[in-house]
Amino acid sequence: MCNKQALTSPINRICQILALVVLVLAFSNVFAQNNPKTDSVFVLKPSQVFDGRDIQKNWVVVVQGERILAAGPASSVNTPLNARTIDLPGQTLLPGLIEGHSHLLLHPYNETSWNDQVLKEADALRVARATVHARNTLLAGFTTVRDLGSEGAEYADVGLKQAIDQGIIPGPRMLVAGKAMIATGSYGPKGFDPAFEVPQGAEAADGIDNITRVVRDQMGKGADLVKVYADYRWGANGEALPTFTLAELKLIVEVAASAGRPVVAHASTPEGMRRAIEAGVETIEHGDNATAEVFKLMAKKDVALCPTLAAGDAILQYGGWRKGQDPEPARIAQKRANFKAALAAKVPMVVGGDVGVFTHGDNARELELMVDYGMPTLDVLRAATSGNAKRFHLDQKLGMVKAGLLADLISVSGDPTQDVSALRKVHLVMKGGQIFRQP
Repeated sequence: MCNKQALTSPINRICQILALVVLVLAFSNVFAQNNPKTDSVFVLKPSQVFDGRDIQKNWVVVVQGERILAAGPASSVNTPLNARTIDLPGQTLLPGLIEGHSHLLLHPYNETSWNDQVLKEADALRVARATVHARNTLLAGFTTVRDLGSEGAEYADVGLKQAIDQGIIPGPRMLVAGKAMIATGSYGPKGFDPAFEVPQGAEAADGIDNITRVVRDQMGKGADLVKVYADYRWGANGEALPTFTLAELKLIVEVAASAGRPVVAHASTPEGMRRAIEAGVETIEHGDNATAEVFKLMAKKDVALCPTLAAGDAILQYGGWRKGQDPEPARIAQKRANFKAALAAKVPMVVGGDVGVFTHGDNARELELMVDYGMPTLDVLRAATSGNAKRFHLDQKLGMVKAGLLADLISVSGDPTQDVSALRKVHLVMKGGQIFRQP
């Protein structure tokens, strides 16, 4: 037995070494299970495959290393001799889901308000919590996220992405926006003595020279895209009004495009949306008060809407709405009508719930609401896989069950094309050929 008070004795040194060996072997086993060699081969045999567009029966999928080697009818796919077979009876295999609007550095507002998270929580605390958010998101079957702003945590999202990419922590692939851009005075905590400078939760920029510098600086510090607040609640009576001028928004898009970055816009007013669309942004986030004319313009210019239905649903419940018991609030009724109008106008849809307002790992909530609000289930699944991949310029890498693409794959019990809630019954999660969750 090891004597804790005689740490320098030969016996205790041997005990320490043995303990270290056991620990290393334990971690080695975990690493070996979750980090396959580049020549590792898996044959996945589900009951059916949703390939990113349609259901395919009697398919098998072969994964070698980080990529899909083959996918197709079992009768026509050659199974390598050294393959490990994973049977998935009663399950649907599909591409890893893609979350279109996340904030991994935020946690639900019924736990801590946005103001207090930005003003009172240390970045170290927020990053530690975000590592758990990343893991929970991945295990829920969302293998890629578009994270739209660190909300006061500077470029912590860039570091989080790097930690995931380097295998330090488990998490989804990340597209990050860094600090996001706001017009001076429009965003951030309110009600403070004007003599005090308080953290804004984003980066202010105004005018040609400053906007150019900020966009370039954000890209230089690791932003994959630029997020801009095209309007915000800064009117004299707290109403939402446009922030940047059309000329400023066009400049943001032009500078970002010169370095190959897209621009996305938070916008909920008709004029804020119109300016952002005319400026050339790729997606509108929220879009709550869009008019028929705005939706027509979006469809014409192929600008997608990320409606973030789940965020409003969650906030109203935090405020006391007992969903399923109380009548739907006017805000929900208006959101339903807005969403249906966008669908009728054939506006392209991005799936993204504004996760962080509600719990990370509960991302499927947005897909369920999109179905509930009137979007066909199959269309929602397409949007959350191949659709989001195309919109985010990732379709040459992922979003489909197709030979040559990255092996970002999940399996769920049942048929999510018939019942979207099946997405909550995740059994297998594979990212780049690495298994993070399995039956």
